[in-house]
Amino acid sequence: MLSMPCRIRKLRNSAKLSQTELAMLVGVQRSAVAQWESENGTHPSVEHLSKLAVVTGATFEWLATGRGPDTSNFSAESDTAAVAWDFAQDDIESRVLELLRQMPVKKQLIACKLLEALIGP
Repeated sequence: MLSMPCRIRKLRNSAKLSQTELAMLVGVQRSAVAQWESENGTHPSVEHLSKLAVVTGATFEWLATGRGPDTSNFSAESDTAAVAWDFAQDDIESRVLELLRQMPVKKQLIACKLLEALIGP
């Protein structure tokens, strides 16, 4: 069974993301991702594990424990239990989520940067 640092690195590499890109998508500093990928480093919180799973398409169970399937077969139309990131507060947020989910991860990152630029400091 792969260690958690190896699982995180494997998922990041499979998603073709740099540590910096993954950090931005999860909402942490690049150094946090480096720590998570280090055998002697710290482990991500449950909240960050959940975000890692969503961003990379992995299952939370596999990411956290190494057991179960490594990737999720989630689709927007499925009847699987909803998780926090599935909820939108209005029609606009719902549409934005639909559009983001159709993009590859790298384009999602660009969209996030664009939204941040629109919000400003």
